Amino acid sequence: MKLIRFGAPGRERPGLILPDGRRIETSSVAADYDEAFFGSGGLERLARWLAEDGAAAPVVPDDARLGPPIGRPSKIVCVGLNYRDHARESGMAIPDEPVLFFKATTAITGPNDDVIIPKNASKVDWEVELAVVIGRRAAYVERAKALEHVAGYVLHNDYSERAFQLERGGQWVKGKSCDTFAPLGPFIATRDEIRDVHELPLWLKVNGVTQQCSSTRELIFDVPTLVSYISQFMTLLPGDIISTGTPSGVGLGQSPPRYLVDGDEVELGIEGLGTARQRLRASR
Repeated sequence: MKLIRFGAPGRERPGLILPDGRRIETSSVAADYDEAFFGSGGLERLARWLAEDGAAAPVVPDDARLGPPIGRPSKIVCVGLNYRDHARESGMAIPDEPVLFFKATTAITGPNDDVIIPKNASKVDWEVELAVVIGRRAAYVERAKALEHVAGYVLHNDYSERAFQLERGGQWVKGKSCDTFAPLGPFIATRDEIRDVHELPLWLKVNGVTQQCSSTRELIFDVPTLVSYISQFMTLLPGDIISTGTPSGVGLGQSPPRYLVDGDEVELGIEGLGTARQRLRASR
Protein backbone atom coordinates (compact mmCIF):
# COMPACT_ATOMS: atom_id res chain seq x y z
CA MET A 1 0.00 0.00 0.00
CA LYS A 2 0.98 3.62 -0.51
CA LEU A 3 -0.15 5.83 2.37
CA ILE A 4 -0.78 9.54 1.92
CA ARG A 5 -2.13 12.39 4.02
CA PHE A 6 -3.85 15.24 2.22
CA GLY A 7 -5.39 18.61 2.96
CA ALA A 8 -4.41 21.92 4.51
CA PRO A 9 -1.40 22.02 6.86
CA GLY A 10 -2.37 20.79 10.30
CA ARG A 11 -5.69 19.42 9.04
CA GLU A 12 -4.51 16.53 6.88
CA ARG A 13 -6.65 13.43 6.45
CA PRO A 14 -5.38 9.92 5.66
CA GLY A 15 -5.64 8.28 2.28
CA LEU A 16 -4.16 5.75 -0.12
CA ILE A 17 -2.80 5.75 -3.65
CA LEU A 18 -4.28 2.76 -5.49
CA PRO A 19 -2.28 0.71 -8.02
CA ASP A 20 -4.10 2.47 -10.87
CA GLY A 21 -3.03 5.87 -9.53
CA ARG A 22 -6.38 6.90 -8.03
CA ARG A 23 -6.30 8.40 -4.55
CA ILE A 24 -8.93 7.56 -1.94
CA GLU A 25 -9.68 8.76 1.58
CA THR A 26 -9.35 6.26 4.45
CA SER A 27 -10.73 8.29 7.37
CA SER A 28 -13.42 5.69 8.01
CA VAL A 29 -10.82 3.15 9.07
CA ALA A 30 -7.88 5.30 10.20
CA ALA A 31 -8.08 8.51 12.21
CA ASP A 32 -4.51 9.28 11.18
CA TYR A 33 -1.26 7.54 10.27
CA ASP A 34 0.52 7.96 13.59
CA GLU A 35 1.88 6.02 16.56
CA ALA A 36 -1.57 4.82 17.58
CA PHE A 37 -2.33 3.59 14.06
CA PHE A 38 0.90 1.68 13.48
CA GLY A 39 1.06 0.38 17.04
CA SER A 40 -2.41 -1.18 16.98
CA GLY A 41 -2.28 -3.24 13.81
CA GLY A 42 -3.45 -0.37 11.65
CA LEU A 43 -1.81 -1.60 8.46
CA GLU A 44 -3.54 -4.95 8.72
CA ARG A 45 -6.93 -3.29 9.34
CA LEU A 46 -6.35 -0.95 6.44
CA ALA A 47 -5.55 -3.82 4.08
CA ARG A 48 -8.73 -5.68 5.09
CA TRP A 49 -10.83 -2.53 4.68
CA LEU A 50 -9.32 -1.85 1.26
CA ALA A 51 -10.22 -5.33 0.07
CA GLU A 52 -13.77 -5.20 1.46
CA ASP A 53 -14.85 -1.55 1.28
CA GLY A 54 -12.20 0.38 -0.63
CA ALA A 55 -14.26 0.58 -3.80
CA ALA A 56 -16.81 2.80 -2.03
CA ALA A 57 -14.25 5.17 -0.46
CA PRO A 58 -14.36 8.91 -1.25
CA VAL A 59 -11.96 10.01 -3.97
CA VAL A 60 -9.26 12.53 -3.09
CA PRO A 61 -9.42 15.56 -5.42
CA ASP A 62 -6.59 15.79 -7.94
CA ASP A 63 -5.67 19.27 -6.71
CA ALA A 64 -5.51 18.35 -3.00
CA ARG A 65 -2.26 19.26 -1.27
CA LEU A 66 -0.21 16.30 -0.11
CA GLY A 67 1.00 16.68 3.45
CA PRO A 68 3.65 14.60 5.18
CA PRO A 69 2.40 11.01 4.97
CA ILE A 70 2.76 10.42 8.70
CA GLY A 71 1.39 12.29 11.72
CA ARG A 72 4.09 13.78 13.89
CA PRO A 73 6.22 10.88 15.23
CA SER A 74 7.93 10.79 18.61
CA LYS A 75 11.34 11.22 16.97
CA ILE A 76 13.38 11.39 13.80
CA VAL A 77 16.69 9.58 14.20
CA CYS A 78 19.17 10.47 11.47
CA VAL A 79 22.29 8.61 10.42
CA GLY A 80 25.30 10.67 9.37
CA LEU A 81 28.08 9.71 6.96
CA ASN A 82 26.37 6.49 5.84
CA TYR A 83 27.64 6.62 2.24
CA ARG A 84 31.40 6.27 1.72
CA ASP A 85 31.53 8.93 -0.99
CA HIS A 86 29.66 11.44 1.20
CA ALA A 87 32.06 10.87 4.10
CA ARG A 88 34.97 11.53 1.75
CA GLU A 89 33.48 14.72 0.29
CA SER A 90 32.80 15.96 3.85
CA GLY A 91 36.42 15.35 4.81
CA MET A 92 35.41 12.91 7.55
CA ALA A 93 36.49 9.36 8.29
CA ILE A 94 34.22 6.46 7.40
CA PRO A 95 32.65 5.58 10.76
CA ASP A 96 33.15 2.26 12.54
CA GLU A 97 29.64 2.52 13.99
CA PRO A 98 26.60 4.48 12.83
CA VAL A 99 26.75 8.22 13.57
CA LEU A 100 23.41 9.24 15.09
CA PHE A 101 21.74 12.60 15.60
CA PHE A 102 18.19 13.84 16.02
CA LYS A 103 16.08 16.09 13.85
CA ALA A 104 13.17 17.91 15.50
CA THR A 105 9.74 16.65 14.44
CA THR A 106 8.60 20.28 14.10
CA ALA A 107 10.74 20.33 10.94
CA ILE A 108 8.34 17.95 9.17
CA THR A 109 6.45 19.35 6.20
CA GLY A 110 4.78 18.15 3.02
CA PRO A 111 6.77 16.86 0.04
CA ASN A 112 6.01 19.82 -2.21
CA ASP A 113 5.72 22.59 0.37
CA ASP A 114 8.05 25.59 0.34
CA VAL A 115 11.20 25.32 2.42
CA ILE A 116 11.84 28.44 4.46
CA ILE A 117 15.40 29.70 4.75
CA PRO A 118 15.82 30.46 8.48
CA LYS A 119 16.72 33.87 9.83
CA ASN A 120 20.50 34.44 9.88
CA ALA A 121 21.06 31.40 7.64
CA SER A 122 23.75 31.46 4.96
CA LYS A 123 24.53 27.81 4.15
CA VAL A 124 21.33 25.86 3.48
CA ASP A 125 22.11 22.49 1.90
CA TRP A 126 20.20 19.54 0.44
CA GLU A 127 20.37 15.78 1.20
CA VAL A 128 18.19 13.16 -0.51
CA GLU A 129 17.62 10.23 1.87
CA LEU A 130 15.78 6.97 2.27
CA ALA A 131 13.78 7.08 5.51
CA VAL A 132 12.43 4.07 7.39
CA VAL A 133 9.08 4.15 9.22
CA ILE A 134 8.92 1.95 12.31
CA GLY A 135 5.80 -0.24 12.56
CA ARG A 136 6.30 -2.06 15.86
CA ARG A 137 7.92 -1.09 19.15
CA ALA A 138 11.61 -1.96 18.92
CA ALA A 139 13.97 -2.34 21.87
CA TYR A 140 17.13 -4.47 21.79
CA VAL A 141 16.11 -5.98 18.46
CA GLU A 142 18.31 -8.58 16.80
CA ARG A 143 19.44 -7.73 13.28
CA ALA A 144 17.84 -10.88 11.88
CA LYS A 145 14.43 -9.74 13.14
CA ALA A 146 14.83 -6.01 12.53
CA LEU A 147 12.74 -5.78 9.37
CA GLU A 148 9.76 -7.24 11.26
CA HIS A 149 9.64 -3.86 13.03
CA VAL A 150 9.54 -1.81 9.80
CA ALA A 151 6.21 -0.54 8.47
CA GLY A 152 7.59 0.96 5.29
CA TYR A 153 9.76 3.55 3.61
CA VAL A 154 9.48 7.22 2.63
CA LEU A 155 11.43 9.85 0.68
CA HIS A 156 13.11 12.49 2.88
CA ASN A 157 15.07 15.63 2.04
CA ASP A 158 17.28 16.17 5.09
CA TYR A 159 17.85 19.92 4.73
CA SER A 160 20.79 21.28 6.71
CA GLU A 161 22.03 24.74 7.59
CA ARG A 162 25.77 24.05 7.58
CA ALA A 163 26.83 27.14 9.53
CA PHE A 164 24.38 26.27 12.32
CA GLN A 165 25.45 22.63 12.13
CA LEU A 166 29.23 22.94 11.98
CA GLU A 167 30.24 26.44 13.08
CA ARG A 168 28.04 27.17 16.08
CA GLY A 169 29.36 24.54 18.50
CA GLY A 170 27.65 21.54 20.03
CA GLN A 171 25.73 18.88 18.15
CA TRP A 172 24.47 18.79 14.56
CA VAL A 173 20.82 19.08 15.60
CA LYS A 174 20.89 22.89 15.42
CA GLY A 175 21.55 22.82 11.69
CA LYS A 176 19.03 20.08 11.01
CA SER A 177 15.87 21.09 12.86
CA CYS A 178 14.71 24.39 11.40
CA ASP A 179 11.04 24.59 10.46
CA THR A 180 10.33 22.94 7.05
CA PHE A 181 13.71 21.16 7.03
CA ALA A 182 12.15 17.66 6.86
CA PRO A 183 9.91 17.32 3.80
CA LEU A 184 8.53 13.77 3.76
CA GLY A 185 6.71 11.91 1.02
CA PRO A 186 4.78 11.93 -1.24
CA PHE A 187 3.77 8.60 0.34
CA ILE A 188 4.84 5.83 2.67
CA ALA A 189 5.36 2.61 0.73
CA THR A 190 4.67 -0.39 2.94
CA ARG A 191 7.44 -2.95 3.14
CA ASP A 192 5.79 -5.31 0.65
CA GLU A 193 5.80 -2.58 -2.02
CA ILE A 194 9.63 -2.52 -2.17
CA ARG A 195 11.31 -5.61 -3.62
CA ASP A 196 14.79 -4.79 -2.30
CA VAL A 197 15.31 -1.67 -0.21
CA HIS A 198 19.05 -1.95 -0.80
CA GLU A 199 18.74 -1.61 -4.60
CA LEU A 200 16.93 1.71 -4.95
CA PRO A 201 18.30 4.48 -7.21
CA LEU A 202 18.02 7.93 -5.62
CA TRP A 203 18.67 11.36 -7.09
CA LEU A 204 18.36 15.09 -6.48
CA LYS A 205 18.42 18.13 -8.76
CA VAL A 206 18.81 21.84 -8.01
CA ASN A 207 17.26 24.14 -10.61
CA GLY A 208 17.15 21.21 -13.04
CA VAL A 209 20.81 20.23 -12.63
CA THR A 210 21.56 16.81 -11.14
CA GLN A 211 23.59 17.10 -7.95
CA GLN A 212 23.11 13.65 -6.37
CA CYS A 213 22.74 10.33 -8.17
CA SER A 214 23.41 7.08 -6.36
CA SER A 215 21.80 3.90 -5.02
CA THR A 216 20.94 2.55 -1.60
CA ARG A 217 23.28 -0.34 -2.39
CA GLU A 218 26.03 2.11 -1.38
CA LEU A 219 24.84 2.35 2.24
CA ILE A 220 27.60 1.57 4.74
CA PHE A 221 25.12 0.35 7.37
CA ASP A 222 22.02 -1.26 5.89
CA VAL A 223 18.45 -0.96 7.15
CA PRO A 224 18.37 -4.05 9.41
CA THR A 225 21.68 -3.02 10.95
CA LEU A 226 20.42 0.50 11.64
CA VAL A 227 17.13 -0.60 13.21
CA SER A 228 18.92 -3.12 15.42
CA TYR A 229 21.74 -0.74 16.33
CA ILE A 230 19.54 2.21 17.24
CA SER A 231 17.25 -0.02 19.29
CA GLN A 232 20.20 -0.83 21.58
CA PHE A 233 20.26 2.80 22.73
CA MET A 234 16.60 3.84 22.69
CA THR A 235 13.15 2.38 22.21
CA LEU A 236 11.81 2.99 18.73
CA LEU A 237 8.07 3.58 18.78
CA PRO A 238 5.57 2.89 16.00
CA GLY A 239 5.68 5.76 13.54
CA ASP A 240 9.23 6.80 14.42
CA ILE A 241 11.49 7.65 11.49
CA ILE A 242 15.07 6.60 10.79
CA SER A 243 16.68 8.62 8.01
CA THR A 244 19.51 6.55 6.60
CA GLY A 245 21.97 9.15 5.27
CA THR A 246 22.78 10.81 1.96
CA PRO A 247 25.21 10.08 -0.89
CA SER A 248 27.78 12.48 -2.32
CA GLY A 249 26.79 15.62 -4.19
CA VAL A 250 25.70 17.91 -1.37
CA GLY A 251 26.49 21.60 -1.60
CA LEU A 252 29.01 21.44 1.23
CA GLY A 253 31.19 19.03 -0.75
CA GLN A 254 31.50 21.20 -3.87
CA SER A 255 34.46 23.46 -4.64
CA PRO A 256 33.56 26.14 -3.88
CA PRO A 257 30.57 25.07 -1.74
CA ARG A 258 27.18 25.83 -3.29
CA TYR A 259 24.26 26.65 -1.01
CA LEU A 260 20.57 27.30 -1.63
CA VAL A 261 19.07 30.77 -1.96
CA ASP A 262 15.62 32.29 -2.26
CA GLY A 263 13.88 31.03 -5.40
CA ASP A 264 15.93 27.87 -5.91
CA GLU A 265 13.97 24.72 -6.76
CA VAL A 266 14.96 21.28 -5.49
CA GLU A 267 13.60 18.07 -7.05
CA LEU A 268 14.34 14.62 -5.69
CA GLY A 269 13.21 11.04 -5.86
CA ILE A 270 13.81 7.42 -4.95
CA GLU A 271 12.66 4.55 -7.14
CA GLY A 272 9.46 3.12 -5.68
CA LEU A 273 8.99 6.06 -3.30
CA GLY A 274 7.98 8.79 -5.73
CA THR A 275 9.29 12.29 -6.27
CA ALA A 276 9.05 15.63 -4.47
CA ARG A 277 9.74 19.25 -5.31
CA GLN A 278 10.44 22.18 -2.98
CA ARG A 279 10.90 25.89 -3.61
CA LEU A 280 13.25 27.78 -1.30
CA ARG A 281 11.80 30.94 0.23
CA ALA A 282 13.52 33.54 2.37
CA SER A 283 12.20 33.97 5.90
CA ARG A 284 9.87 36.96 6.11
